[in-house]
Amino acid sequence: MPSLESWIRHGEELRRPLIANAKLGKSEKVVIVGGGLSGLCCAYRIAQKRPDISVVIHERSNRLGGVINTWQEGEWICDLAVNATRPHPAFWRLIKDIGLSEKFSPSRPQAKSRWVLLDGKPHKLSWRTLFKIGPLKLRKAIKNSRAGGRTVGQVIPHKPIADALCLGIVNDTSDNVDADFLLPSLTRFGGNPPIKRAKLTKLIADSYPLFTPKRGSIASIDGGMQSLVDALVTALSSLENVEMRLEQEAQSAQAVAQEYDIAVESVIWAAPGVQENFTESSLSIFAIGYREEQVADVKVGYGTLIPDSQLPISGILHESDLHHSQRCPEGHRLFRLMVPHNRWDKDEQKVIQCAEKLLARDPVLFVKIGERKIPSYSPGYMTSLNQLDKDCSFAGWSISGVSITHVVDEAERFAELF
Repeated sequence: MPSLESWIRHGEELRRPLIANAKLGKSEKVVIVGGGLSGLCCAYRIAQKRPDISVVIHERSNRLGGVINTWQEGEWICDLAVNATRPHPAFWRLIKDIGLSEKFSPSRPQAKSRWVLLDGKPHKLSWRTLFKIGPLKLRKAIKNSRAGGRTVGQVIPHKPIADALCLGIVNDTSDNVDADFLLPSLTRFGGNPPIKRAKLTKLIADSYPLFTPKRGSIASIDGGMQSLVDALVTALSSLENVEMRLEQEAQSAQAVAQEYDIAVESVIWAAPGVQENFTESSLSIFAIGYREEQVADVKVGYGTLIPDSQLPISGILHESDLHHSQRCPEGHRLFRLMVPHNRWDKDEQKVIQCAEKLLARDPVLFVKIGERKIPSYSPGYMTSLNQLDKDCSFAGWSISGVSITHVVDEAERFAELF
């Protein structure tokens, strides 16, 4: 049973299981497979806490950071994956510890509005959205979800809104997504804190370094999330007990353990694809830019989710509206388009035609900036994690949480085992 101190430190992340081998904390050498954000954070927190332990990052590709990457062309800057963080003390602690405090700030409050495209018209998400769903239906659905194994569509009984939420986070529709994975606070997965939520929220708010974020706010880093990766790599490079190895294959935890002459329980697998029946979905990311006068009718905000599967675009993020740091040339606005491959035939002309209908004609910038693969989290997924073979430990987006705050906090939880 987690203590009150643990709930204050980790908050709702304690609802998510830590998939750790019982002997991990006794390791004299730890090998982390995967040099994405999760692997980097785990390496940093463990190596920082235990300078007497050798920590190796074993990365398959020729770069560190995984899905975290920032595209730049002149003054246009756009993140390919996560572009900001919701409040969590673990992320604030990391920013302080790796020296990014001066580059970290709350996102612009003018850009907090979010919309869902319903019947061809943008609906602003707010307390009024409850009336579209039906307050009594929603309350009953949430109560029933606490039996476990429900889909997000069963918890949010309004399919377009539920689909929009899931598409924006895991690139899938609500009938295919485990509610315990995406909404553990609502489904009460993994146990409850020892005190009332309001009191816990106050204690957590008092624990933030740097600044206390306002409720419902988010925060971002100057220059994009690549700045976070760069700062972590710099911090790791300064630690004498850390080695970072690129272009290294890893067939299994057992094979990695044999290669480094360690016990398999000293391996942390922070890469995707370890579970049976592991599947992913794919999407392409486009950057599209306009002069301000061209998009004067597009309201300043965070973005719009688009559940209509007849349209190739599932979401539009207002990149330049959101951040305090400049993301486009003066007098312009930048948007990011999310295009799931199961809604698109790879004809880029159809993407720009759709964008012109939703935003404005004749953009001054339109470029595909990357592709992403996102793990699938089918109903019952969180419960199934208990059946994972724990010969080694597992971390990262493809295990028990998809948010940036999850992987940062999870790294602290791993370090606490040492």
